[in-house]
Amino acid sequence: MKWAEISIQTSHEATEAVAEIFHELGASGVLIEDPELVNDYIHSGAWDYTDIPLAEETDIVTVKAWLPTDETLPNKMEQLRLHIDELSQFFEKDCGTINCCEIQDEDWANNWKQYFHPEKIGEKIVVKPSWEEYTPVNDEIVIEIDPGMAFGTGTHATTSMCVQFLEEYVKPGMDVFDVGTGSGILAITAAKLGAKNIQAADYDPVAVDVAKENIAVNHEDDHIAIFQSDLLKNMTGKADVIIANIIADIIIRMFDDVDTKLNPHGVILTSGIIADRIPEVIEKAEQKGFVVDKMNEKAGWAAIIFRRKEDMQ
Repeated sequence: MKWAEISIQTSHEATEAVAEIFHELGASGVLIEDPELVNDYIHSGAWDYTDIPLAEETDIVTVKAWLPTDETLPNKMEQLRLHIDELSQFFEKDCGTINCCEIQDEDWANNWKQYFHPEKIGEKIVVKPSWEEYTPVNDEIVIEIDPGMAFGTGTHATTSMCVQFLEEYVKPGMDVFDVGTGSGILAITAAKLGAKNIQAADYDPVAVDVAKENIAVNHEDDHIAIFQSDLLKNMTGKADVIIANIIADIIIRMFDDVDTKLNPHGVILTSGIIADRIPEVIEKAEQKGFVVDKMNEKAGWAAIIFRRKEDMQ
């Protein structure tokens, strides 16, 4: 089969929204090339040696996706252009230059893998792809992930900040809900950190299938239930930690239901929030009786821990 490789050069603020548009169009995989993240990693000292030069231009992020070159492609390309135009109006600046080229199936199947290698994204958590070997050092916890057609390798700022917060907030025996689980990486992280019962859900059935495979590979089937759900709708009981690494608009909608799904003294971990949308998310949370417990920002993104207002007094 032949595939159309579509790349959009966009801004940091619009990256997550562009990736979500690709997913809605049925893209078979999304790859985000962010030169700012590469620079951050080079400066971090995590590599003993690298010959990758520092990027001089860090304002442009390239988002790539792959669509089959069939009779549906022209319509999907038109939808893509309309969505990008809408984003440009929302952000009041150009949000993307679209480029398209045709590649063979075997090229697409392996092309993106060159960008995904073992990486330590928390104090203990190391994420590695299934096709590479890695020997843990000291108390490192290794999670094996094959993102397939779902979003979530752990390398994006939104996911890595979530992992770091999970290391801080998840305690053995806790109940955890993972909303919009994607590849299942955050649910698996919670399980590896000792959470006892985890419900992980995604609206996309393809993501659910990918997450099931990753959960099985990491031997966490006994601790994680994975299913399709619109946000918290199909979650049963209550959780000590609710994870929502999605986008601001969806997080805002989710806050209508979180109070009935969160245990006393529980926390909500939200991420995927571009910096400009932080005030809107906080405003909605406060309307529902929640306040900020802690917030981290990285590469134009924010991850926020919320608690009930009475728990902060």
